[in-house]
Amino acid sequence: MKDTLILGIETSCDETSASVVINGRKVLSNVIASQIDLHAQYGGVVPEIASRKHVELILPIIDKALEEAKIGLDQVDGIAVTYGPGLVGALLVGVSAAKSIAFALNKPLIKVNHIEGHIAANYITHEQLEPPYICLVASGGHSHIIHVTGYSDFEILGKTRDDAAGEAFDKISRVLGLGYPGGPAIDRMARQGDPQAFRFPRVRFDEDSRYDFSFSGLKTAVINTVHQLEQKGEPIPVADICASFQQAVVDVLTDYTVSAAKSRKMKTICIAGGVAANSLLRSTMQESAGKTGIEVLYPSLILCTDNAAMIASAGYYALMAGKRADWRLNATPSLRIGQDG
Repeated sequence: MKDTLILGIETSCDETSASVVINGRKVLSNVIASQIDLHAQYGGVVPEIASRKHVELILPIIDKALEEAKIGLDQVDGIAVTYGPGLVGALLVGVSAAKSIAFALNKPLIKVNHIEGHIAANYITHEQLEPPYICLVASGGHSHIIHVTGYSDFEILGKTRDDAAGEAFDKISRVLGLGYPGGPAIDRMARQGDPQAFRFPRVRFDEDSRYDFSFSGLKTAVINTVHQLEQKGEPIPVADICASFQQAVVDVLTDYTVSAAKSRKMKTICIAGGVAANSLLRSTMQESAGKTGIEVLYPSLILCTDNAAMIASAGYYALMAGKRADWRLNATPSLRIGQDG
């Protein structure tokens, strides 16, 4: 059977990325140009700056991905692109590039939901992985517990009511003066602190919404604690606050995900998204799930952040299912998982 090569393009936020992947699993190239240093001075991503940088980088990044894969553009079998959710201006850069290439080469254009891309990152790291399983997607913009019933079939069991987990990490990092992005900074600082130093809230909902998240109250509690210490003229125990905050987030993410896996009688849990790189989340999830014989899988660190390899992988499975986008494809910044917008 002939191999299928997918060119993936990802520009949903502040990474410009292109990748070539064979059969959804084997990565030939995965070029990522990060804008972290560009946005760090502002404490977060500035959409207009991100969009302009994508315009500058998109074609050189695609060229480099093809060069590293040692193939010509005419050898790809389809072009997969993130069309949402994300920043509208940033998304439009990738969508426009993908449509142009697909039209010029008369190749299939494949639209990919960014969240579904994060899930597919696990297929690259774990070649034996097949649905069904439970997946926790946790990043700067998303927190979902998803029952993955097929490569392109998803049931949302829980989602955030307000802030995503990664968003909370970024906000607390700014308050504590640790900079952007907040996840890695808090993870490092928390290793020096006491996770029991502060008892921050863990929000839980009723039975009908038992897998939904809310991190706004936790974020507010941490900020209030910092302000109260400042008003008293007391030193801020940054490491202890980081450790206690991180423990609260991890406790909720782990408890809900393992509970969902048990309720659906799943033997595998996958973690995806930027927060999947958090060392405490990985170890806590493995320990909790392992007590009931549930396997925990997560992507390699480079595939936890935004990248085009995961988009190419998800695009491959969409193409195998006969899904192709037409030339009316547009950016959909508020796209939801499972939505064919």
